[in-house]
Parts: sequence; structure tokens; C-alpha cells
Amino acid sequence: VQLQASGGGLVQAGGSLRLSCAASGRTFSNNGMGWFRQAPGKEREFVAAISWRGNSTYYADPVKGRFTISRDIAKNTLYLQMNSLKPEDTAVYYCAAARKSYSGSYYGQYNYWGQGTQVTVSS
Repeated sequence: VQLQASGGGLVQAGGSLRLSCAASGRTFSNNGMGWFRQAPGKEREFVAAISWRGNSTYYADPVKGRFTISRDIAKNTLYLQMNSLKPEDTAVYYCAAARKSYSGSYYGQYNYWGQGTQVTVSS
């Protein structure tokens, strides 16, 4: 089972990036999924989550209104559209699949993790 995150890069403040997370080895159509991030010297923090059906989403306050999480169940792929990026969004971004239908912010409920993709926002 593998989650492969991609789409990170270097962007100027105010720019946009779209992260993808492709799952292989099994389907996660019955699992909530989420994105977390970890900046240098900081703990991993929750960014966004989506329900197994894709009809409910949940965002951390710092990214509300700027980031959009979505999923394509047929493609077994998770996305994170990031707009109006700020330097404080700089971090390694990780995708994760939750235990069953959980779709909240607690990292302990996520038991499959991708390898991370670096996002760097310059000022």
C-alpha cells in the first residue's frame, strides 16, 4: 500500500499549487483522507480532511478560504488546491488515509501516510 504525493515546488507569495496524492495497492474509497504539513522545527499540523464520500470537508483555520481538498474516488487520488499562498505555508505536505470513515484533524487516526512533498513560498 502506497500513497504518492506530488505537485510541490517553489512559488511566489500569492501564487497557487495543486498537490496530488495517488494511492496504490488498495482502494481508500471507504476511508476519510487528509493533508498535514510540517515546517522546519515545528510539529506536524493538520491542514484539511475530506470524508469517504467526498461530501464533507474540514479545514484548519490558517488555510480556510484559500485551500480546497477534493478526491477522485475512481482514480483513487486525493488533491489539495492551494491558492493565495503565503510564506508561512512553506512546509513538507503529507497526504494520509484515515482509519475507516474518520475525517478529522487528529493525526493518530490516520494510519497510511505518503512520503511528503515540499512546498516553498517565497516572499
